[in-house]
Amino acid sequence: MVVAEEASFTRAAARVHVAQPGVSAQIRRLERELGQELLDRSGRGVRLTAAGAAVLPYARAALRAVTGARLAVDELTGLVRGHVAVGVAPSCPPLDLPALLAEFRRDHPAVEITLSESGSGDLLEGLLAGTLDMALVWLRAAPPPTIEVQVAVDEELVVAVGHDDPLATETTVTLEAIRKRALVGLPKGADLRCLVDEAYAAAGLRPRIAFETGDPRVLAELTGQGLGVAIVPASLAEAHAASLRAITLASPRPRRRIALAWRAEGPGSPAARALVTHARATLPRL
Repeated sequence: MVVAEEASFTRAAARVHVAQPGVSAQIRRLERELGQELLDRSGRGVRLTAAGAAVLPYARAALRAVTGARLAVDELTGLVRGHVAVGVAPSCPPLDLPALLAEFRRDHPAVEITLSESGSGDLLEGLLAGTLDMALVWLRAAPPPTIEVQVAVDEELVVAVGHDDPLATETTVTLEAIRKRALVGLPKGADLRCLVDEAYAAAGLRPRIAFETGDPRVLAELTGQGLGVAIVPASLAEAHAASLRAITLASPRPRRRIALAWRAEGPGSPAARALVTHARATLPRL
């Protein structure tokens, strides 16, 4: 299955942590058993033959059956072991995900945890596809009906300026008032940038992005140095209060909502269910 996915014996061997000759020997043995070549090795890459394409769905089903058998035994014996995949959107403080995962690992040392970072849209797709068991995402719209969420952070976005900025004495400001100002922002596609773009669009305006950075800390530093204004979560401005002044955004008033997300039908393995249960009990519930 992995050779078919990678179209390469070398990459497949690396993925399954088996020496390449061992992978080749196993596939040759399977081909002898079935009496047909499953892979076409004549070209530069490796392709499925017609027989290989016919066998592949059964190979996937066999692996799923093996996994299901192991899960059934684990359920019966109450064991919590295996692997869980967690996703997180960038810039998810004040949630302490590392501490949450470390506490879970102490309670369940036999569970392997992997963590990946991506945009919220990609993370929701990963949950739907089953490649992720749990994720922390920014909610900009209602989640898909097959995804359940627990909102853990709900805060307003504010306009941040340096303490020497002419706006620093203001208590509220409109997007119209800053529409000609240089804006410090995250790159296009980032969750925060999407919220900012949506707020400007709702006001019939376009942001003038002068500085882009993928690191919220650098964003705060650029703003604090007077290189522009920024629209950031209130908690970020508060964390950099020594260099930033937070001003309430009059209208529109966008909010950042961060949620724990998981499949509504429930994670497939006991380990994943245990992790989701632990996260739901640990994270705030708003």
